[in-house]
Amino acid sequence: MATIVSEQSTISKEYSTSIEGVADVEIRPQISGYLQKILVDDGAYVKAGQTLFIIESSIYREQYNTAQANLSSAKIELDRKKELAKSKIVSSLQVDQAEAAYKGAQAQVGSARINLNFCTIKAPVSGYIGRVGYRLGSLIAPSNPTPITILSDIHKVNAYFSMSENDFQTFQSQYPGKNILKNSPKVNLQLSNGEEYEIAGQIDAVNGQFDSNTGAITLRAKFDNPKTILRSGSTGKIIMKQVNNNAVLLPIASTMGVQDKIFAFIVDKQGKAKQIEVKISGKTGTKYIISEGLKPGDTYIVSGFDRLQSGTPVTAQKTAKI
Repeated sequence: MATIVSEQSTISKEYSTSIEGVADVEIRPQISGYLQKILVDDGAYVKAGQTLFIIESSIYREQYNTAQANLSSAKIELDRKKELAKSKIVSSLQVDQAEAAYKGAQAQVGSARINLNFCTIKAPVSGYIGRVGYRLGSLIAPSNPTPITILSDIHKVNAYFSMSENDFQTFQSQYPGKNILKNSPKVNLQLSNGEEYEIAGQIDAVNGQFDSNTGAITLRAKFDNPKTILRSGSTGKIIMKQVNNNAVLLPIASTMGVQDKIFAFIVDKQGKAKQIEVKISGKTGTKYIISEGLKPGDTYIVSGFDRLQSGTPVTAQKTAKI
């Protein structure tokens, strides 16, 4: 027999994660028109400001030229009205109207210039081009349900994962205070092929509330990605070490499994064996971490209980502490 004592334990917890670039930008047209040029390939790396696509611009160039002509006419008319006003041939109201028309023409030129510039679609950030969903000659518009492509900035990536309420309470107890992220732990990332990513990440965001459907809360860890090994849409597992200073540990060899339940034998106050179910929250080395069923000071039977039944008197041959 042996006596349960509380100990410090360190376990590694795994959480499934999905990876996104720090900026996954949808590239969409801001005007309607036919796609005239595609200047990038799927998966290409582009720099911020680089031209990606060109929309056929003749109609917008014509609108711009027309607006420029209207502006010139409005300027001439305004200058003429101002000269006539000096001789009292026209009223100040007519001058004001000419000035308003001139400002309106200026606004039309500005709007036409913006639309003409929108014919050239440039990269807002540096990153990798996703699949281009349109081909040359396709009619594209701001109302299209799908973007032309998605541009991913992956020099850093965000790994999102969910944690149960129990695990989150343990996490909070290790990093107390309002700003639990200030000293949050480093975490590791296991890739989908089972290999461990070479750079540790840092938890930098926690959702404000639990999901009422799943009972879990979402956290975000950020990883540097200088070799662009990680890509948006990748999956893996977050590996986080959790320390419990008062863990109840029980040797795995001192338990027995029946279907999906784990049992152990303790010695009650009458010195008789009693079979109990224990709840497992994890394991460290050759021991289970017990969340329910045992507490410090309980005496359990180490071994030799294969044919033991509850209620059988037991005699200690050697008492130890684990």
